[in-house]
Amino acid sequence: MFIRFKLLFLIMAQKSSDKFDEHVQQLADMFSLLGDVTRLRIVLACLSGPASVGEIAEKLGVSSSLVSHHLRLLRGARLLRAERRGKQMFYSPLDNHVECVIEDMMTHVAEPAGS
Repeated sequence: MFIRFKLLFLIMAQKSSDKFDEHVQQLADMFSLLGDVTRLRIVLACLSGPASVGEIAEKLGVSSSLVSHHLRLLRGARLLRAERRGKQMFYSPLDNHVECVIEDMMTHVAEPAGS
């Protein structure tokens, strides 16, 4: 895994430093968004399957308007997607990459220190 990342990093750095810097900035922005506990909890709530604003708000114990605000930011960062079902929107991770990053980091956090 690390070798694949290192190779991707080297290829991106050689192609165009402006494009590489743009990708690094986007990545930093995504991690910054996920640095907010409420937003991270929203993404985690969507991992188990599509969830509506009301379901997420109830699960997290916060207002629907706060959830909606955070969902707008998470969708803008391409972390979550929305799917209309009747009158409601249901939210889920945009793709498998988002799920893998979150799951890998949760596994990492759960490991004993020094492993």
